[in-house]
Amino acid sequence: MRKIILAAAIATSALGLAACSETTETETEEAVDAMAADAEAAGDATAENVDAAADATAAEIDAAAEDAAAEAERTTDEIGNEAANVAAEAEAAAE
Repeated sequence: MRKIILAAAIATSALGLAACSETTETETEEAVDAMAADAEAAGDATAENVDAAADATAAEIDAAAEDAAAEAERTTDEIGNEAANVAAEAEAAAE
């Protein structure tokens, strides 16, 4: 995206430079350079924000997976305990 903006800015300035004085030409070049720097900074900031959002999402997914695994372990332990209780009750009833 920033390359497109930069190319459009350069093309626009190139057309205007043909009829400009040297002072105007220099000012235009400086403006184009400033616009290119702004576009690059905006692109970099966007990339950083996307990276941060991806990291946060990955952390949330990891936490959810850990919670699910812990719940599954608790459920398995509960089923095992209930099975042991039923077996104990069956033994007691058989005596």
